Amino acid sequence: MKLHSVFLRKYCVLPDPVDPLRSPFGEHWTHVEEISSSEFDTMIRHAGWHFIWLSGLCSRRGCARTQAKAIENALGRALGAVSRQSNAADFDSVRVTKYLGFHVANVTLQRCRIQRQSVLEADDSDQPRALHAR
Repeated sequence: MKLHSVFLRKYCVLPDPVDPLRSPFGEHWTHVEEISSSEFDTMIRHAGWHFIWLSGLCSRRGCARTQAKAIENALGRALGAVSRQSNAADFDSVRVTKYLGFHVANVTLQRCRIQRQSVLEADDSDQPRALHAR
């Protein structure tokens, strides 16, 4: 995986002209092939939609005998921790160390949301409901 790769939830709806090649990554995500997050952002915006970077990074570690598998494990754990409000993620950084023959990868993802509207809408399942005064 290259830095600034884009991951999309399987249910993520994209504007009609945008149909990138995607490969499955875990149970709930797909990896956008050969397109960086900045290029993908441009594609989404040219289609009249919005690619919104959300506050708060998501970072997790993974461990394995090979560097590639350690990164894959860390990515899977980090994607699993991304809130449902985010339907996309940008692979922001990776740091790999070796300890007693094992590779330990620390991966950071930037949470993102792709949507038609310019205003960020809260997902009811993640946010407490506001009560309006009478």
